[in-house]
Amino acid sequence: MSYLCTNNKIDRKMKKFATLLVIGAVAFMYSCGPSAKEQEEKRIADSIRVADSMAMVQAEQQRIADSIAKSQEEKRVSDSIAHQDSIKKGLIKVKKVAAPKQTPKAKGAKKK
Repeated sequence: MSYLCTNNKIDRKMKKFATLLVIGAVAFMYSCGPSAKEQEEKRIADSIRVADSMAMVQAEQQRIADSIAKSQEEKRVSDSIAHQDSIKKGLIKVKKVAAPKQTPKAKGAKKK
């Protein structure tokens, strides 16, 4: 009987030891960090996020540039209308620009 008793104690100790080894192995594998596949997925997700952010910034810059161009065009049109009104009211006198003089062709030039 003492033999069975000793064997039983060893079995319990071995079971505890094996359980500790399994728990230790699981903890070790978990603490190693993400796998290469997980790291690659994270890198791709980060690059997509950065590209989306850059696209949003560029779209905002384009919207601002379009808004500025639109307001400049509206100002040009309103200035032109105001200028025409001033001419009609006689507040501004229009200077007539003479057409540029054309030089006569040199005599003896060959026609092609």
